[in-house]
Amino acid sequence: MDSATVLDSSAMLAVIYQEPGADRVVPRMRGALFSTVNLVEVQSKLILKGAKPDFAWRGIARFQCDICPLDAEQARVASGMAWMAKPLGLSLGDRVCLALAIQRKATVYTADRAWSGLTLGIKIELIR
Repeated sequence: MDSATVLDSSAMLAVIYQEPGADRVVPRMRGALFSTVNLVEVQSKLILKGAKPDFAWRGIARFQCDICPLDAEQARVASGMAWMAKPLGLSLGDRVCLALAIQRKATVYTADRAWSGLTLGIKIELIR
């Protein structure tokens, strides 16, 4: 059985903007895990680029991802990664995404090359 899939904000945005690597993400979107923190990031980027909030929300919902609230365990794991955040440029959303993947023992999809050297006990797939 394949492991669960977690999507980073960069993977979701690659699909929305039809960027390179989107073709690696699209087949995994339905049922993929997506953190509420990453949902805020993507929604905010769409709104800042001029999308109306309701339109952006419906656009993300059409991908049929499983939206996962941030829980206490994910918060603990994400905050524990603070020591590596600055040198690697990991945002709070990045760390929450990684924490969700760790918690669910999932493969995480990202366009963020800085993640390629991470050894967190999960599979990290770069989409480009």
